[in-house]
Amino acid sequence: MSANGNGMAQRLAWLGILVPALCVSPMAMAEWELNLREGVTDISRTVFDIHMTLFWICVVIGVGVFGVMLYSIINHRKSKGAVAAQFHESTVIEILWTVIPTLILVVMAVPATLAFIKLEDNSASDMSIQVIGYQWKWQYKYLDEELDFFSNLDAASREQIKADPTGVENYLLEVDNRLVIPAGKKVRFLISANDVIHSWWVPDFGWKQDAIPGFINEAWTRVDEPGIYRGQCTELCGIDHGFMPIVVEVKPQAEYEAWVAEQKSALAAAAASGDREWAMDELMEKGEEVYMRACVACHQANGQGIPPAFPPIAGGPIATGPVEGHLDQAMNGVPGTAMQAFAAQLNDVELAAVVTYQRNAFGNDMGDLVQPADVKAAR
Repeated sequence: MSANGNGMAQRLAWLGILVPALCVSPMAMAEWELNLREGVTDISRTVFDIHMTLFWICVVIGVGVFGVMLYSIINHRKSKGAVAAQFHESTVIEILWTVIPTLILVVMAVPATLAFIKLEDNSASDMSIQVIGYQWKWQYKYLDEELDFFSNLDAASREQIKADPTGVENYLLEVDNRLVIPAGKKVRFLISANDVIHSWWVPDFGWKQDAIPGFINEAWTRVDEPGIYRGQCTELCGIDHGFMPIVVEVKPQAEYEAWVAEQKSALAAAAASGDREWAMDELMEKGEEVYMRACVACHQANGQGIPPAFPPIAGGPIATGPVEGHLDQAMNGVPGTAMQAFAAQLNDVELAAVVTYQRNAFGNDMGDLVQPADVKAAR
């Protein structure tokens, strides 16, 4: 190829690099996060500091090694008449390249080990919360308050995502029930799972922990600044893995105590509502809300399901068969399938409502009405 041809090829190559780069807007460039998040806890900041220390150590080593290489290539090349030295062993060099890396590893290992020991120290906690992963939701049990609830991807967000993902604030990171903790308190987490392996991760806390069925992992955090911190499951746990967010709201102590009292009152009211007879329209309204929160991921908003793994509710044999069998399956699940047992996840009113809804929605029109008292008896 001619010199002109080579020049043209080089110019085209440079254009191929520069044109896409110029097409990227400054706003898009500003969104590039090329470093760890510093976070809001002592642990997260310690991890960030260690990361930056190791980074600069690597930079110094890289500059030194490649600097010597570049100097040697330029000043001791064959065209300048350089002749390679002839030697086989050097005790001094062998000692240096053994001792220096060892010292570097010690300098790197000491702060990392101290941080790890601190991260594993769950003693002297102010409160304990059990975190249980389900497909695809989280259960939070406040062991000191006798309070527990499930946290799902917000139903409104799910529908908005389907309509227009570009306009969704906190895309895939909003829930119906947030985990709430008090500011300035050491919170101990006991993390496990009910079905498959999940992983609980809030980037601002500086750690993540696997949730493994039949095993309890521990972790802790202390957040001094009130605010809202978001995360998600980081284990590939199934078809809706990307729809399993975590939202932690940190409140001042007084606001946290008010929130706990409010939650306990709501639970008491829910328990009391299970003692009365519900009308069909009440159960259908409540059942739709429960279905969109607990069932839609598998059986779809139109009740058509995703056969064969997730059978349809519309015209399906369960929703149009005996009501006792439908209630039993909703409560106890189907072993060996993706159908979970919802007896521990939903209260009597919610189970009665969702079964009633499924039997009278999507064109089923069975006319059956399940009362909370029926669920209580079935338990």
